[in-house]
Amino acid sequence: MSGSHSDLNPKKGRRLLSGLAALAAGLVLGCAPVVAGQRHDPTLSTTPIDCPRSVGAGVTCLSLQDAAGAWLIIAKPANWNGRLIVHAHGGPRLGEPEREDSLEDLDRFSVMVRQGYAWIGSSYRRGGYGVRSAAEDVDRSRAVFWGLFGRPERTLLHGQSWGGNVAAKTAELYGTDEAGTLTYDGVLLTNGVLNGGTRAYQFRADLRAVYQYVCGNHPAPSDPQYPVWQGLPAGAQMSRAELRRRIVDCTGIGLSGRDRTAQQSRRKRDILAVTGLEEDELIAHMNWATFTFQDLVQVRLGGRNPFDNSRTVYSGSSDDTALNAGVERFTADPEAVAMLAHDADLTGQIVAPTMTLHALHDPTVFYAAEAVYAETVDSAGRSHLLVQAATDEDQHSKLEDASYLTVLAALERWIDTGERPDPTRFQQDCVADHTPRSCRFVTPTLP
Repeated sequence: MSGSHSDLNPKKGRRLLSGLAALAAGLVLGCAPVVAGQRHDPTLSTTPIDCPRSVGAGVTCLSLQDAAGAWLIIAKPANWNGRLIVHAHGGPRLGEPEREDSLEDLDRFSVMVRQGYAWIGSSYRRGGYGVRSAAEDVDRSRAVFWGLFGRPERTLLHGQSWGGNVAAKTAELYGTDEAGTLTYDGVLLTNGVLNGGTRAYQFRADLRAVYQYVCGNHPAPSDPQYPVWQGLPAGAQMSRAELRRRIVDCTGIGLSGRDRTAQQSRRKRDILAVTGLEEDELIAHMNWATFTFQDLVQVRLGGRNPFDNSRTVYSGSSDDTALNAGVERFTADPEAVAMLAHDADLTGQIVAPTMTLHALHDPTVFYAAEAVYAETVDSAGRSHLLVQAATDEDQHSKLEDASYLTVLAALERWIDTGERPDPTRFQQDCVADHTPRSCRFVTPTLP
């Protein structure tokens, strides 16, 4: 695949593997089939737990483990408005699921509970990658809540970050029941990985290749050698602290100017210029390109390679000729791409009003993902069910509470009236209901 620096800049979009992804039909990335309309197991029991203080007073919080082994957290306010938010968390988290995992998510989105919504979040049954598996777990959590409390007046699906990919997949797979009735009345996707698995991670494979050419310490000469697209070899152990040490040793990131050598400064400049990353983003993306890649490749794809830089032209370094001649090259395995596409790519076949909210300067999931999702939904003929909003925020995991409440209110009005919201009015709507300094909406301009 041909490429240029602009192709590699994650904030301008990434090269697509759509030709290979077309092989995805019928292949699965390690998840079990789902029966639509699954019901809560009456043998499951709930345990009262302490709520995060952020949800406010008068909220009941419950914990339970579902039939598949996922841990669920439920929050139900005393002033419940009769509506439920089913949450899909980001990550993927690589450790084994634990009872209190979803408390972090509840705390982050506690404004929704303070607004009167009930909330349920699943840890997912396992750590690591797997969008379809997580989507099944999310829909099961919805069924658990319905089984415990009856079907709410309205059920909304919310996904954050990688959970945006999970929630979008949930909406596609479980958006209607066997009778064709909507399962989720509306969908909200915030800072979501909406460009799908085969598109969302290629830039991190490019990052690993460029980093290794420049630094040569991940793997280090003393390590067992492996292709960088693996993240790490199967079974290999490395701490995040060790990875950070290597990055700092090569680039001097985080060091003061007088403590960073000229060679470190040049290396840092080359890596950032070629990849389009900012200095404070490098270590986080190297973490994903190491530990998440190891899980994705070694555990989920059976060691197969879903990434390709065989014809990429890298540019922006102090010597592009040497970089392109010496950088590690790799070619995607079509079966790996097909498996990943089936698991994590989206069809755009949405059935309920769907709202996306994305920070223009999101340092983790770049705003360009929104354009890919808009094109996917348009190709499916469902653009009338999609509205995309943007703010000028620069955070990923948590935006202004006013941002969430404004788009939630717009989504609710859309469901109530059938009138598609105008995102150019969101700033005005936000200021009318919240402090002006907390309102950051801008007119969305998709790349």
